[in-house]
Amino acid sequence: MEEKKIIKKGNRLYFRQAGVSDMDYIMEVEYKPENAKYVIPYTRDVHMQTLNTKDAIHIIIETIDTHEKVGFLMIAGLDNPAKEIEFTRIILDVKGKGYGHETLQMLKSWAFDDLKFHRAWLDCKDYNTRALHVYESEGLVREGLIRETILTDGVYENLVILGILAREYFSSKKA
Repeated sequence: MEEKKIIKKGNRLYFRQAGVSDMDYIMEVEYKPENAKYVIPYTRDVHMQTLNTKDAIHIIIETIDTHEKVGFLMIAGLDNPAKEIEFTRIILDVKGKGYGHETLQMLKSWAFDDLKFHRAWLDCKDYNTRALHVYESEGLVREGLIRETILTDGVYENLVILGILAREYFSSKKA
């Protein structure tokens, strides 16, 4: 039996470490058309290889009250000597309930308050306006644009790089 390690609790959500038993859910959510168009879906093998390593972790997002799975995260850079963490995947299965904002708040707190990282970053397709709005409203700053870097169904797509520094996070917490 897999241990379900709680990583972080918020007001309505908690993060728990994903296990092999969560892989069907992760694959289902990632390959839903409304999610897959915003990421480069990974194979099950890629997810299994990076499930829980020294450098990376998969996290299931669940509601505190009903334990309903509402999304998953992939986090990389956990052993980065420069103290830089990457939010590789933030995929919410339940949309329109503010879970994206709470997830970002919890991720920032985990990265900076708990793990003492210096910087957190992610990339996002430039037409994912819903996600970009959430990221920027939660204090992530556009740091750059990688033009035509992904080829999807014969079309080149751009990635926006967003990041936040620990001092920016702590400054916004005081405000």
